[in-house]
Amino acid sequence: MESALEYLEHSLQTIQSLVWGEFMLVLILGTGLFLMLRLKGMPLRNVGPGFRQLARGRKPQGKGDISSFNALMTALSATIGTGNIVGVATAIGIGGPGALFWMWCSALVGMATKYAEAVCAVHYRETDAQGRHVGGPMYYIKNGLGKRWAWLGVMFAVFGTLAGFGIGNTVQANSVADALQGSFGLSPWITSVVLMLLVGIVLIGGVRRLANVAGKLVPFMATAYLLAGFLILLLHIPDIPAAVALVVSSAFTGSAAQGGFAGATVMMAIQFGVARGVFSNEAGLGSAPIAHAAAKTDSPVRQGLIAMLGTFIDTLVVCTVTGLVLIVTGAWSGGAQGASMSQEAFAGVILYGDVLISICLALFAFTTLLGWSYYGERCAQYLMGERVVVPFRVVWLLAIPVGANMSLGLVWISADILNGLMALPNLIALICLSGVVVALTREYFTAERSEPLGL
Repeated sequence: MESALEYLEHSLQTIQSLVWGEFMLVLILGTGLFLMLRLKGMPLRNVGPGFRQLARGRKPQGKGDISSFNALMTALSATIGTGNIVGVATAIGIGGPGALFWMWCSALVGMATKYAEAVCAVHYRETDAQGRHVGGPMYYIKNGLGKRWAWLGVMFAVFGTLAGFGIGNTVQANSVADALQGSFGLSPWITSVVLMLLVGIVLIGGVRRLANVAGKLVPFMATAYLLAGFLILLLHIPDIPAAVALVVSSAFTGSAAQGGFAGATVMMAIQFGVARGVFSNEAGLGSAPIAHAAAKTDSPVRQGLIAMLGTFIDTLVVCTVTGLVLIVTGAWSGGAQGASMSQEAFAGVILYGDVLISICLALFAFTTLLGWSYYGERCAQYLMGERVVVPFRVVWLLAIPVGANMSLGLVWISADILNGLMALPNLIALICLSGVVVALTREYFTAERSEPLGL
């Protein structure tokens, strides 16, 4: 049995290397850079206004199902997950400190990608038979690119449905089960049953209950984790400049073997930095716009400004804190991998830091399970109609214990492959619809008279 699993893992690694090869890295970073240039850097200059729009977003400003604020919280519930703890540790553990630099690069251009995704999602959204506002790549491909490209929208919906069970379900269940077993000795089966019950209770209430839970839980859990991380960095202030210098230098020279770290090439830093960065912030995957399409807003651009904050918060804030903590504490070269590396870093400075990481991981995974259940459900509904919603939720819940008891390596490799397949049709659509995004942006800021873009 073990040999069969080893053969399967080796085969998946081969597929992973093809999916996340040079072509995919160039496509993801290139699309973000292309959009950023076409928008003349507008996303980078409007982080402040974006946060002001977010503050206003608690109050309904147009048609939709959930507030703009809760739409972002729903998107963040899916992005702020194990990728921020386990994903960063995996990237640095394999690609070295330089992987964090490439995560930053993917996030900076990813802000333009996430902005464009949300603009298209709101602009091309529809109202389904139940009166709900639905949207996302499959809809802006169908309504924006026309019938000739309908097959591309179907491709995204298929990959999105499957990817949800990888990135949003089995990975999350596996990581939290592993962490709780290490800290509290809980059986993965117990953890998975509890997760099933909690997720099921929320799913019964639909997108409104999901958004309300996310709107309360996400700010709390993110703040608690960041405070702990900032405390560790505060206690290691003298080491931060050297850590940043190591991140930058390793991004272009690779990382030599050190402690339990086997060494990494520049290509490994780029590959794992971009892959884990995209896994964490999801810019380019096309998942977040599914949530933003349900927002109560009267402007696609206004929602786009709010949506791009998801990438900023997730990677440039949360992942950066995780990465720097791993480096300044020396945990990155200690031989531990994944969640264990993060637990080691926090436990070495904060009393019961490993327990704190386990709790944060459980909360992060729980909200990601919720957010991705909505994404997968909307993709499945696009393919098979309203009748698939209840069966999908049942299968989603049953997949949780399967993921909790799978091989960690197998789960992560599968998630990477599904991410790449999901991103392809979405990135193609964003490039083709970039002119629409620019036109809507120009129209909005001309009316606001607050941003002389010269577009």
